[in-house]
Amino acid sequence: GLNAAAVLDALNATDSNGTEALNATAKFVATPEGTALAYGSLVFMALLPIFFGALRSVRCSKSKNSADMPETITSRDAARFPIIASCTLFGLYLFFKVFSQEYINLLLSVYFFVLGVLALSHTMSPLMSRIFPDSFPNKQYQLLFTQGSGESKEEIVNYEFDTKNLVCLVISSVVGVWYLLKKHWIANNLFGLAFALNGVELLHLNNVSTGCILLGGLFVYDVFWVFGTNVMVTVAKSFEAPIKLVFPQDLLEKGLEASNFAMLGLGDIVIPGIFIALLLRFDVSLKKNSRTYFYSSFLAYIFGLGLTIFVMHTFKHAQPALLYLVPACVGFPVIVALFNGELTEMFR
Repeated sequence: GLNAAAVLDALNATDSNGTEALNATAKFVATPEGTALAYGSLVFMALLPIFFGALRSVRCSKSKNSADMPETITSRDAARFPIIASCTLFGLYLFFKVFSQEYINLLLSVYFFVLGVLALSHTMSPLMSRIFPDSFPNKQYQLLFTQGSGESKEEIVNYEFDTKNLVCLVISSVVGVWYLLKKHWIANNLFGLAFALNGVELLHLNNVSTGCILLGGLFVYDVFWVFGTNVMVTVAKSFEAPIKLVFPQDLLEKGLEASNFAMLGLGDIVIPGIFIALLLRFDVSLKKNSRTYFYSSFLAYIFGLGLTIFVMHTFKHAQPALLYLVPACVGFPVIVALFNGELTEMFR
């Protein structure tokens, strides 16, 4: 799989949480329609990786394929995480203060280009299997890179793929080059959605208590860095990488060349998303053929994100989205579990 920890750190270090684009250009005044379209699209885009990532997380917890092996997050990892994320975030902040922005963004572009192409092809490959007819000449390949010889031979890279995967890789690379050259917002969103979907699919919380530790810790992290300092907002604005979803508020006037963006950090999608995916796996494990907890947390997410946007729009200030998302996504399902008498089961 992708290096989950590194990806999550990067996502979370910049979960810009809040669309500061509102006050980015004082001169620009968004029309109500433009703003509504931008926020509506951001919410819709955020729901895609959570919904499909959660469904795929159920499938990949059953699969034995090494490429799809999930990374399990234990309570120990969850407790450490806000501290690691804070260090990463502050490190980036200092980095931006010391070095020139172009230099850092060049490094990041290359790093995220590689990661993004891999994430996008991993997201697309199940779709490709459906699109191609069975008559398609699908050859198997193996990339094997070893060290030493005879008995002491070690595998460094062992990657199996087929023609369909190669087609995915080519399409992803085209998007990647488009992103590198033009930094177009659509290419940014394709990468962002692919990262978010892979995060939700492959990062598995081992139980609900771990989920509560992770969400609780990042709740504090988010509120502190957005309200307590200007660090999060600075990094989110200077950081040119596909770790946020963006949507132009002036799309209606300027078409695809629009440039005044509302944004949502991927951390605000992935962090609640892995919790929602956990609840779907919990639903499946109850073997009652219902998806009660998945739907209740999914609706809670929509509610929490709507509330974030409402508050942000009212106060014209960047909001830590996890401030609203965490209580909603944890609270709703817990209340449902109380009513169903399944609370002990849930926290087992």
